[in-house]
Amino acid sequence: MIGVLSLAQSENEENGGRQIRGSLVEGHVVISRREDVDSLSEGGYGIKKGDSTLQLNGCEALYLAAEKRLRVADDGEELSFQNLLRVSQQSDAAAWSEFLLYRDLRERGYVVRKGPVSEVGFRVYERGAYPKKAAKYIVLLLRDGSPTTVDHLWNAMKLAQGMKKKLILAVMDRRGEIVYYSLDQFNPT
Repeated sequence: MIGVLSLAQSENEENGGRQIRGSLVEGHVVISRREDVDSLSEGGYGIKKGDSTLQLNGCEALYLAAEKRLRVADDGEELSFQNLLRVSQQSDAAAWSEFLLYRDLRERGYVVRKGPVSEVGFRVYERGAYPKKAAKYIVLLLRDGSPTTVDHLWNAMKLAQGMKKKLILAVMDRRGEIVYYSLDQFNPT
């Protein structure tokens, strides 16, 4: 039984009605079919490894699996969405929250890439700008009930300003709902 990863023909017209197949390699999902590598890369997914493979991060793989565009195998056995989530959580405890944020931004039409440093969640491109223009936003995920320091916000703001990007705080409540705040100026004095 495939469950979450089953596919109706009309749900995946972007890839000619078929799903992309990936393999789990050292905790990452790797795509090796040439046209899938090119298609996903053009859509702002993954990191190309040479010309022949594409490596997806956890959020990307979870999103594509949830959208029924991707099937992932580990040692020849297909992983369910739940098992793929467990694998992602082994390397990143915040995988579920990051996936929810990633999905929300993608569903709003943005191309989303991992942040330039681990302290900053995502780089977000304006609609229609990827890959012609650089990301316009840095999005920092803050979870309700998880404390953060002023120094953390200050460092994120300095990073965003240094990169000439707008800092967006994505505040996620305990139910996974997200509210976005723009942080344009920050003076801790």
